[in-house]
Amino acid sequence: MRRSKKERQAILRDTIKAKPFITDEALAQQFKVSIQTIRLDRMELNIPELRERIKSVATDNWNETVKALPIDEIIGEIIDLELDERAISILEITSDLVFSRNKIARGHHLFAQANSLAVAVINDPLALTANADIKFTRQVVEGERVIAKARVVDTDKQKRTVVEVNSQVDNETVFTGIFEMYRSNQEKEGEQL
Repeated sequence: MRRSKKERQAILRDTIKAKPFITDEALAQQFKVSIQTIRLDRMELNIPELRERIKSVATDNWNETVKALPIDEIIGEIIDLELDERAISILEITSDLVFSRNKIARGHHLFAQANSLAVAVINDPLALTANADIKFTRQVVEGERVIAKARVVDTDKQKRTVVEVNSQVDNETVFTGIFEMYRSNQEKEGEQL
């Protein structure tokens, strides 16, 4: 059943409001129209492209929250953050992040996404990577979206925090890392460890 343009745009607006990180490709499949039609609909509705929606959410929500580095130095776009608990970022694999001959993402970009997320989750103005145990589990190619999830798994009294990062493409793990992070202090909400 084909919807009128007005109906499609109303549903499109609601869909993007509910899922701000949905891609134009996924919307085109959902509405059974071309990607260009989705783009034109978004333009008419003054809805920015995915990258701008992600940046807007990240800047609005976490610019003052992230303490260890400026938000624009994080590789990928943060979409969720609870300091000293967890964080999530998205990295779109574009042509400038891949090898030209085979379109495979350069590993240092996946590492940088995970490492900067491990730094960002630390509730301290100084957080440095002391040690990292990483594993690449499959190649990532141009056009894929890497979702990295960081989780603080241990904080000790030696000014160290252990952060586990798992990166996935379409629910398939592509990278894992255990990052031992140095921090300058261990004070939390008025208590000292």
